[in-house]
Amino acid sequence: MTSPRASVLFVCQKNGGKSQMAAGLMRDLAGDEVTVVSAGTKPGTDLNAQSVETLAELGIDLGDEHPKPLTEQMVRDADVVVVLGQEARVDEVPGTRFETWITDEPSERGIEGMERMRLVRDDIRARVVDLRDRL
Repeated sequence: MTSPRASVLFVCQKNGGKSQMAAGLMRDLAGDEVTVVSAGTKPGTDLNAQSVETLAELGIDLGDEHPKPLTEQMVRDADVVVVLGQEARVDEVPGTRFETWITDEPSERGIEGMERMRLVRDDIRARVVDLRDRL
């Protein structure tokens, strides 16, 4: 008998960068073992090109992903809701595990561009690996 797949919802404000990055990394690391969804509390119109590029460096393709608005149903359907950053706010639902990840922000140290995005990616990847191991 196989155990039911865990479901993880990654949320950030715009759903163009960090939550998409976390979702892509989890899909890559966990494969079919985890159902992965990402959404934004105030979704933008496009994915962050540098986020997409840093995942491509690891051989991860986000395919036709695009920013999506967060819905109550998404939250209810998730076993774990991970909120990336301090900007996004999500109302907690009883029975659903919530985590907030305050990710590294290299721009606060004067690091910009692709170097910044790789550091953000690597921070999120380490957290995704830890979460996958705890599911």
